[in-house]
Amino acid sequence: MTQVTAEFVRTCLPVRDRDGHKGTFGKVHILAGSVNFTGAPALSSAAAVRTGSGLVHLWVPEEIWPVLAVKCQSAMPAPVPPFEELLEKLDQSDGVLIGPGLGRSRRTDVRTCRLIQRVKAPLVLDADGINAAAEHIDVLDTRRDRLTVLTPHDGEFLRLTGGTAVGPDREKAAADFARTHGCVVVLKGHRTITAFPDGATFVNTTGNPGMAKGGSGDVLAGMLLSLLGQGIPPKQAVPAAVWLHGRAGDLAAEEFGEYGMTPTDLLNQIPHAIRQTMEGLVD
Repeated sequence: MTQVTAEFVRTCLPVRDRDGHKGTFGKVHILAGSVNFTGAPALSSAAAVRTGSGLVHLWVPEEIWPVLAVKCQSAMPAPVPPFEELLEKLDQSDGVLIGPGLGRSRRTDVRTCRLIQRVKAPLVLDADGINAAAEHIDVLDTRRDRLTVLTPHDGEFLRLTGGTAVGPDREKAAADFARTHGCVVVLKGHRTITAFPDGATFVNTTGNPGMAKGGSGDVLAGMLLSLLGQGIPPKQAVPAAVWLHGRAGDLAAEEFGEYGMTPTDLLNQIPHAIRQTMEGLVD
């Protein structure tokens, strides 16, 4: 198991191309949000922007589109189009995230599973994207030739495995699932584990209890999407995003304390976490 450090992450982040433009740094798409959850899509899309994505498209239900149009300044929210049109848009992207605040209904779950099967781009499944897949676990197996990243906490992992608890050996639990279903598992929690289908595993070394608040996972999902969409290889992009997420959380805790910090504070620390890491200002 590889322990992720600042030095490791520094080697994962390329220097930005001086001749680059917004198309150079990744065009990503997010399918998220529902009437009850408008904060999650705003956080995940803003995190993708903060982590360096050139273009961030956010697809949300028409009922909440006016809310996200006000909340989002850099991402581009729009109402979810009909399925085939949505699929065409997603297939033109460098990365797709499905799930933050998506909500659960039969119609939503069916659409999510169809997209899991058909989306060609690298795919991150978070929150209700994971919950939809958990009830139709075979859809994950259809993506063995395409990159799929799942970001479960322990409860979501329990649903994914059909009731098998994580147990004391979190590394083995994540690695077994990743190998069985041909996906990357980011098993969130203290010392988050990232497991790849080939058996490679990474353990995170950043983060603090102040991050244990609703919305922190949405920020991580957007960061993962961003680095993958920028073309960074998965074995660098995924553990690096997890580490930077924790580092941003540590910076937020330093400023506001673990009790008072919020996911928005974490979000706003992402640029500082990246800059300090690339400049060698953190061990």
